[in-house]
Amino acid sequence: MAERVEQRLEDRVPELEQLERVGLFTRKEVRAVLRKASALEYKIQRRALRKEDFINYIQYEVNLLELIKKRRARIGYSFKKDEIENSILHRVHCLFKRATGKWKEDIQLWLSHVAFCKQWNAKHELSKVFSSLLAIHPNKPALWIMAAKWEMETRLSSESARHLFLRALRFHPECPKLYQEYFRMELMNAEKQRKEKKAFEQAKMNLGEFSYPEEILNGEMARIIYRDAAQKIKGAEFHLAVLSIAKLFDFTQDLQKEILESLQTRYADDPLTWDYMARRELEMESKQSTEQTTKQMKITEMTQREERCCAVFEEAVGAVPTEDMWKCYIAFCLERYNRNTNSQGLKQKRLERTLSVFNKAHESSLLSEALYKQWVQLLLESSQFEKATEVAAAATKRFSQSVEMWRIRLQVLIQLKSDDVTQGFEEAIKHVKSQGALPLWTLWVEWSEGTNSKEDTEALYQRSLQATTPAESATMKEMYLDWTYRNGGYKKVKKVFTSLCENRPFSLDFFKKMIQIEKEQESCKMLHLREYYERALREFGSTGSDLWLDYIKEELNHPQGKPENCGSIHWRAMKMLQGDLVEDFVSKYTLLQTGHL
Repeated sequence: MAERVEQRLEDRVPELEQLERVGLFTRKEVRAVLRKASALEYKIQRRALRKEDFINYIQYEVNLLELIKKRRARIGYSFKKDEIENSILHRVHCLFKRATGKWKEDIQLWLSHVAFCKQWNAKHELSKVFSSLLAIHPNKPALWIMAAKWEMETRLSSESARHLFLRALRFHPECPKLYQEYFRMELMNAEKQRKEKKAFEQAKMNLGEFSYPEEILNGEMARIIYRDAAQKIKGAEFHLAVLSIAKLFDFTQDLQKEILESLQTRYADDPLTWDYMARRELEMESKQSTEQTTKQMKITEMTQREERCCAVFEEAVGAVPTEDMWKCYIAFCLERYNRNTNSQGLKQKRLERTLSVFNKAHESSLLSEALYKQWVQLLLESSQFEKATEVAAAATKRFSQSVEMWRIRLQVLIQLKSDDVTQGFEEAIKHVKSQGALPLWTLWVEWSEGTNSKEDTEALYQRSLQATTPAESATMKEMYLDWTYRNGGYKKVKKVFTSLCENRPFSLDFFKKMIQIEKEQESCKMLHLREYYERALREFGSTGSDLWLDYIKEELNHPQGKPENCGSIHWRAMKMLQGDLVEDFVSKYTLLQTGHL
């Protein structure tokens, strides 16, 4: 191993001598580089290799390259790059090759090598990296797309990119993203060739051996890809994706028409098809002259476009009366309503339209939970409080077991200071299963704290402990403890804590809260703290390494503490803690002993 390291260090000598000779580094810096390189080399020559050692070595070399680049710019010296940078670049590539050879499954390592090659313009090396990467990870379409894009956009090789896409499709014959990017690549290639041909023609140059087939220029390759993909990939989503790509190129009108016709024929009942057809109305050209267009004319034109969209959506919800179709219609209305406009009239019209569509969907019983929530919020924002209450009630009627729907309804009642809040909570608890009802109980007690008497609130807390599931009751215990201390003081909270300790389960925060309360007292007693820590450790001693440390700190720092107890606490912790927590506890305990924690 030592001989190998010595050989590697000797290989560095020429580049380091050049760095010193040309004034980029001082002799002292060269020696520091050599020392650091020696340490890094020894780490990657061990039998038990660690990925972190390779990453650290690569990072060091990259930092060195960046430093050399800055020094060159500062002194204006640009020679001897072959002897200096290229030597370092070669070493980094070798390090990456060893690392990716050892940890083949680590995609991030491969991608770091790709990024490095791109940063230092190592085209030939990157081509080899992609080749190795795709041989090992052919099951990841994103890597094929990345390689093909690089061939097309950086190496300007449409042939290589096409070859990669075809290979990728053999592995992933039904991957929509691969077809989309292949389709895009062929259209980009067609656009590039059209520009080249036009430049030749404008310069009145003889095309000679250059050939620009008409089918390539018109995007026929992309059409073939689309037709092939359309046979294998079902659903309107794919058609819409390729249509949006085709619209980026101004020579694809016929292709766009074909995709659109296929979409309307094959997926006439898909909400996405109708959504696209409706939104197209926004893009339709105005028939009015663009000259002398006033602000009012623009508003009128936009209103007409939106009304045309809504007419298509109305037809859609009649033809395809589904929840998803209404969702598309409402999403469109909300988008338009949320757009900024200086016209109050247009804003009001959009609001009325949106609320009307919400109402129609509700009457059709095709409104989802999430949309009921948005409807209520919109009504509250527009100060239609009575209607918001009515809609929230309708939502809980339709989704009677939904905790979220009841929570929204109750929040509306609380916000409007309604007299029906208590009745609403009682109704909610009847309908909702006890499991998952925690948000309703927390909302109820929080409301009660600010509205009802202490006696009523305490009774509600005690009721919640019986009504919630054991796991959820732990949260209610924490809240009850906190409320009792705020409203009843120390003596009261001690009684409540003792009574709550009779019924499991508990949360760690429940005990921490009681410990914190004790420490806030002027006559804080170590005896009480020990009791709370011991109770907590009975429940969380196997997982709470920090809890053991806090207990030890308390014995060390409290005026009534007994430092001689620390050894016994440490011994118990070592016995109870599980797995890696033992190591974590030992390291923190060592820091505590040395005064660093």
